Amino acid sequence: MDISHADQSQPPKKQKFYKILYVQVIFAIIAGILLGHFMPDLGASLKPLGDAFIKIVKMIIAPVIFLTVATGIAGMNNMGAVGRVTGKAMIYFFTFSSLALIFGMVVANLIHPGKGLNIDPASLESDKVAGYVEKAHEASAVDFLMNIIPQTFVSPLAGGDILQVLFVAVLFGLAISAVGEKGKPVKQFLDSLIAPIFYLVGMLMKLAPIGAFGAMAYTIGAFGISSIGNLLLLIATFYVTSVLFIFIVLGLVARYNGFSIMDLIRYIKDELWLVLGTSSSEAALPTLMDKMEKAGCEKSVVGLVIPTGYSFNLDGTNIYMTMAALFIAQACNIDLTIWEQLTILVVAMISSKGAAGVTGAGFITLAATLSVVPALPVAGMALILGIDRFMSECRALTNLVGNACATIVVARWDNALDKDKLNETLKKKA
Repeated sequence: MDISHADQSQPPKKQKFYKILYVQVIFAIIAGILLGHFMPDLGASLKPLGDAFIKIVKMIIAPVIFLTVATGIAGMNNMGAVGRVTGKAMIYFFTFSSLALIFGMVVANLIHPGKGLNIDPASLESDKVAGYVEKAHEASAVDFLMNIIPQTFVSPLAGGDILQVLFVAVLFGLAISAVGEKGKPVKQFLDSLIAPIFYLVGMLMKLAPIGAFGAMAYTIGAFGISSIGNLLLLIATFYVTSVLFIFIVLGLVARYNGFSIMDLIRYIKDELWLVLGTSSSEAALPTLMDKMEKAGCEKSVVGLVIPTGYSFNLDGTNIYMTMAALFIAQACNIDLTIWEQLTILVVAMISSKGAAGVTGAGFITLAATLSVVPALPVAGMALILGIDRFMSECRALTNLVGNACATIVVARWDNALDKDKLNETLKKKA
């Protein structure tokens, strides 16, 4: 207690700019782009740096989710609160995921990014996308639901599947709470374990600039800035649409719920730069959970909403799917009827719910969506395969902002939000 009072009496020293994580990541991204452009072979060879950082972060995700969720639920007095929070989160996810799909479809119909390419569907190379199509066919609704149930109680902690970890953590948290006094020592042990785990997260995040440098150098070195070519309009349209969705749709939601979307983005800028550098929203999951709790959201809500949102609340992926589907149709001069477009919309609503927030998942989900509309050639995915890497950054960034916003909104709906703490935290200058 004395330490905390001492900390409060003395203003914290301002961190030197070059020691700030997001500044280091920005410089790493710029250096990666320059190296990849001027020395492409060397840049492409640095892929292991980015991959290694993602693996390091994934290593810590399972224990972070398990501890946060289990202790959060164990601390709930009313077990009905678990179902209530989950239900409210799912209502939010379904509503705004659907809006994102509609948003992408409307913009694609207005801008027509694929018009004028005049691609013959028969000339497309289907072997390039065969692997994605195969994975899409395997991902049925039943398989997705069955995969949530792990082989053993501890296997999710070893395997790292987010939904499996969440499933086990919820059950364990409920069990700790149900046994009453006997469960208190277990909860105290898990609470004590959280501190070193999050300290470890902080240690690992210091490697973020190296990971971002390697990932960006590989992307530019392997694919080249020139590989964007005449598909630049699709990339630009997608980025602009995602920005508009964040500031218009999520911005209105934020304002209605008493906070500013700009303040939220400023607050999670470290995570956003990290995601931009690595193309994976999973890279920022541990620190995002920590930040949302520090912003005034109760631990139980953070533990349930963010991990679930990584599979069910993918706004960027949803915008991408409808926009990419219509781009392929326009590029191949295929006029889709309103009913065919609505079919794409409905199927995308379902298939997107199983996409994990990692690089490439959006492409697999797109394959699942295209395969149910006979008029659309699945091989048309080859048109955007080369630029998918450039679009995955925007998908991951939009997904991250969407999940941060969802956490605050659901916490407010459930009276699990300290509004004063939220305002103080979001308004605080970095």
